Amino acid sequence: MGKSLLLATKNQGKIREFKALLENTGWFVSSLKDFPGVPVVEEKGSSFLENALEKARIAAMVSGRVALADDSGLEVDALGGAPGVRSARWGGEGLSDEERNRLLLDRLEGIPMEKRGARFRCVIAMVTPDSKEYTVEGICEGYIAFEPKGESGFGYDPVFFLPSHNRTMAQLLPEEKNKISHRAKALEKIKKVLLEHLEACT
Repeated sequence: MGKSLLLATKNQGKIREFKALLENTGWFVSSLKDFPGVPVVEEKGSSFLENALEKARIAAMVSGRVALADDSGLEVDALGGAPGVRSARWGGEGLSDEERNRLLLDRLEGIPMEKRGARFRCVIAMVTPDSKEYTVEGICEGYIAFEPKGESGFGYDPVFFLPSHNRTMAQLLPEEKNKISHRAKALEKIKKVLLEHLEACT
């Protein structure tokens, strides 16, 4: 068994993506579902970086393990960068993914494709039990589609259109998404840090 790595999330979609992307790195990956004593930190920061660091710090401190946390979201140019850091709560805490996507499409009604530019941004923070901190960022550029398409993924994936693939993020196979997503790009960067940390501990 490799060294233990705690993902500071209970989001099943994120857990699946992280575990797939970190496979064969030498780390044994668990999540907050496996550690009920570690609190879920409310995202109160004004940036993805603040939120990711706070979640990773708490998880590392309480669990005594190396902790990895991300904060990510959708930035839409025509909405001044919204929903941004509030992506998961945009429109109200009780909305489903489908309702948030509908709200987004309603806000962009009448706006042509060339002005519907958007990006997924992900910041990943890694914090060790001895308080060493590392952060990386990944970005995936695209556009907001005119209607949801696809059954894969989660969140805003059904309305995030990728011109390079002529499909939405939700129409991609998981292995395709795991090569180009904002989270995949950030994880590729943090993988190097994880491997260096693993080598230093052996």
